[in-house]
Amino acid sequence: MTDGAPLISARGLIKRFGDFTAVDGIDVDVHAGEAFGFLGPNGAGKSSTMRMIGCVSPPSGGELRVLGMDPQRQGPDIRARLGVCPQEDNLDQELTARENLVTYARYFGIGRKVARQRADELLEFVQLSERAGSKVEPLSGGMKRRLTIARALVNEPDIVMLDEPTTGLDPQARHLVWERLFRLKQRGTTLVLTTHYMDEAEQLCDRLVIMDGGAVAAEGSPRELIERYSTREVVELRFGTDALEPYASKLDGIGARVEVLPDRILLYADDGDTAVPAVYERNLTPSGVLVRRASLEDVFLHLTGRTLVEA
Repeated sequence: MTDGAPLISARGLIKRFGDFTAVDGIDVDVHAGEAFGFLGPNGAGKSSTMRMIGCVSPPSGGELRVLGMDPQRQGPDIRARLGVCPQEDNLDQELTARENLVTYARYFGIGRKVARQRADELLEFVQLSERAGSKVEPLSGGMKRRLTIARALVNEPDIVMLDEPTTGLDPQARHLVWERLFRLKQRGTTLVLTTHYMDEAEQLCDRLVIMDGGAVAAEGSPRELIERYSTREVVELRFGTDALEPYASKLDGIGARVEVLPDRILLYADDGDTAVPAVYERNLTPSGVLVRRASLEDVFLHLTGRTLVEA
């Protein structure tokens, strides 16, 4: 590879399953040292894209280069330099935490002494040293996720790929995983992750693409996307169990735009504290009012007309 060239480069990348197009001609570049994210709902094409990058599913069309190589001709060479954390933990339940890492290291031809040393270093990194001798089966979901991330690092990969790294975890476990991934970012590790959590993408990603229906709807840093597609603040208005459309029609002109969700109305405004009094001046009395900063959820809603969680 030449200096400065993307570690991953896709042009017009397509993945079809029969008549269904899961990935529909996307362009993506991922550079060394960045944390790059694919954000979107289930079925958006995120995992299909990751599987093509990971050389376990061949593209149906377009061009793809990973580490300067062609996945269809040099898949084994690419896989040897990737670290993969799949969506579902697939650890060996009968082995201890340390044995999982040492055994996996042996698959890469790493000597036993180095493998044991590396396993202990990684267990310390993911804060599992005290559970090194524990079998996997009784570990908590968060511990298993951290162990799976440690396993993805055992071959000192050029790229670490994480498919929905915190799905199913409680908030405390999620934040601990985020903290470990942030440490990897600080080390200059290149991360590629998929997620449908907006806060996760904002926390971890230097740059991301929002995918919908197999296509890229938008690309940029989290802050750039919010500035491009949303106002600075959002006012959430609730009106009990009443139908919301009649209320929404009375909000025209207060902010930049109004979105009606099943349980609330979103009023987009650069200054939420100024917008709220204007709502009451129109003889509207919401049962709940929340002023918050705009998020990637609002960007997705603007681009697709629906929220990530309902999609």
